[in-house]
Amino acid sequence: MTAIRAFGTRPPRVLLTKIGLDGHDRGIRIVASYLRDAGMEVVYTGPWQEVPAVVKVALEEDVDAIGVSSLATDHLLIPKLMRSLHESGLGHIPVMVGGIVPTQEEGSLMQSGVIAVVHPGARREEIVSVISDAIEKARTREMGQ
Repeated sequence: MTAIRAFGTRPPRVLLTKIGLDGHDRGIRIVASYLRDAGMEVVYTGPWQEVPAVVKVALEEDVDAIGVSSLATDHLLIPKLMRSLHESGLGHIPVMVGGIVPTQEEGSLMQSGVIAVVHPGARREEIVSVISDAIEKARTREMGQ
């Protein structure tokens, strides 16, 4: 198991969500357990979320990162999520996408501001590391401002 780094006064808080109509949530539940085992707090919305609801939860829960699971083209909603986060003053929150994302569509996600795309079969250590690194970089940027 990969341990998280010290991030100040509280453990990192990660919002895990599924936007759109995809109800397959086995993978995201496994990721939630990886993050909890690594010492992170996890807020899981469940499937079938709309973008405004995800932004609202991110604001209310004061999350440090957002992970979106997509298994059925719901990654196409990510640019809308990124715009909504920026418009709500939450553009500093790193967003990762996990699941089935065609290679040719990864570029548009990265251009919209996604910091990483993690595919099925990723190891626990990789997932925890990607999220921990993203949170650490975001917190360092915030402290430098």
